[in-house]
Amino acid sequence: MTHQPTDTPQFYLTAPAPCPYLDDRFERKVFTHLVGDRAASLNDILTQGGFRRSQNIAYRPACEGCRACISVRSVVDAFVETRSMSRVMRKNRDIIGSNKAAAPSSEQYSLFRRYLDSRHAEGGMADMSVLDYAMMVGESYVATELVEYRFRGPDSAFTGRGEGPLIAAALTDVLADGLSMVYSFYDPDYADRGLGTYMIVDHLNRARKMGLPYVYLGYWVEDSPKMDYKRRFRPQEHLMARGWVRVD
Repeated sequence: MTHQPTDTPQFYLTAPAPCPYLDDRFERKVFTHLVGDRAASLNDILTQGGFRRSQNIAYRPACEGCRACISVRSVVDAFVETRSMSRVMRKNRDIIGSNKAAAPSSEQYSLFRRYLDSRHAEGGMADMSVLDYAMMVGESYVATELVEYRFRGPDSAFTGRGEGPLIAAALTDVLADGLSMVYSFYDPDYADRGLGTYMIVDHLNRARKMGLPYVYLGYWVEDSPKMDYKRRFRPQEHLMARGWVRVD
């Protein structure tokens, strides 16, 4: 009998399910578990190969006859804000983001719940409970942090932290070659501030200060309007059949 080493990742294939991005299509995913001492290095390798992380699972699309989902990462050193992005950053200069350990809180879940109910009431995460949220944030064997965004206070210049209620948050993996934005959400009452754009540009600035070359934005689907915003953060690289390809 042949024995498989216990630290060798095992990959599995999901059953077909309705595609969340394209009508009349079905998706399948290949996935593996991220556990143990090698979880961080495995997450690095798999992310570079087009996988995404959810809790202790790394997955990527494996759909029959469809390659619409394309992994996208922005090139940090070459990124230049567009005029509209610069307007968003100026509009939100009264906000500051601070890093903290990836630990769930009731304040986070309250904001997360309001965001889902307002923006993604029909999405696959719409029925997530407080326990589901706690597992999404806190159950990780890789280097993960939560960036919390609040309004600047009188002491923010010294503390590096904002004050008052939570306005937005981003769950982020710190990889060897970049930051991977796992999930971000914000207060729907401030939708006119462009907080989604603000958080991505802020992560590009954070990665630059950390000397990291990329910010991983997940999957882009050309024919899906909800994914179109990701193309704005250029230059970027798309993972194609022969590897990462620069898109200016």
